[in-house]
Amino acid sequence: MDYIHHYASPLGGITLASDGSALTGLWFDGQKYFAAALSPDSEEKMLPVFADADRWLDRYFTGSIPDFTPPLNPRGTPFRLLVWETLLTVPFGQTVTYGQLAQRLALRTGRPVSARAVGNAVGHNPVSLIIPCHRVIGADGSLTGYAGGLERKTRLLQLERQNP
Repeated sequence: MDYIHHYASPLGGITLASDGSALTGLWFDGQKYFAAALSPDSEEKMLPVFADADRWLDRYFTGSIPDFTPPLNPRGTPFRLLVWETLLTVPFGQTVTYGQLAQRLALRTGRPVSARAVGNAVGHNPVSLIIPCHRVIGADGSLTGYAGGLERKTRLLQLERQNP
C-alpha cells in the first residue's frame, strides 16, 4: 500500500509518498514524471516518516542545512538506485556535473559509466530535494533539465548558496 501526504512549500505544492515506513517519492505537484511509481489506490494518511519529511523540508526552506535524512526507499533499477545513492553525497550548496557523477560511479563499479545514462537516472529521481538532483549541472556549468522546472532549480540553488 502506498500512502501520500501534501506539503505546501514556498515553491509550490509537494506530494510525498511512502510505503508505510520510508519515503518512496517526493515531487513538486505536476512536475515531469510526477508520481510515476505511485500506486493508483494510494491512501492519504499522516505517518511518522511524513512528519520527519516535513521537518526536513521546513529546515531546508528556511535555509538551514537539514542534519538528518528521513528514511528513504526509492523504487528503481539497481543502476538508478546507485546514481541516487551517489547524489546523496553532493553537499548542500555545491553542484556536480553529469560527467563528474559518471566518473564517481565508474570508480565505485569498476566499469565505464556514461554521463547520458547518469542524466537519465538523475531525471527519474523519485525523491526530489532530499536526493538532490537539482545540484547536477551541465559540463559547461549550465543549469540543464530539472523535472521540477528550471525556475525551481535556479531558486533551490540560490537558496542553498545564500545559506551555506
